[in-house]
Amino acid sequence: MQLTNTGEYALRAMLYLGSHPMGTIVPISEVSKNAIVPENFLRKIVGLLAKARVIRSVRGASGGVGLAKPPESLTMYDIIEAVEGKIYLNQCLMGSHICALSSTCAVHSIWCEAQEALKKVLTSRTLADLCALTTYTT
Repeated sequence: MQLTNTGEYALRAMLYLGSHPMGTIVPISEVSKNAIVPENFLRKIVGLLAKARVIRSVRGASGGVGLAKPPESLTMYDIIEAVEGKIYLNQCLMGSHICALSSTCAVHSIWCEAQEALKKVLTSRTLADLCALTTYTT
């Protein structure tokens, strides 16, 4: 499994938004420039993040986007899942309807263990943690 550009760009955009006080609305063009995310692609990502209620989007001349939740309550896992969907290291983890061998396969339990380890790491890091390590100059 490899994180797609969608996931990477979503994390970058969220880092930039997280560098602003809660309640701040930032123009998408500013997020695009500072997070180094193509603006057209960012607009699609914003739709996914808004649908997941991770950000809020404001239309109009003074519109833009801002965090919908405090950065301390958003994990890397939340952000990635909002734009990528459920994260699976292997198809067999999607359920027995996908892989009939999952109950007898020697590798299945290892995939489950690796999946849990990945989720544990991604849920242990909040947006606030990441923002503390990132500096933006505007």
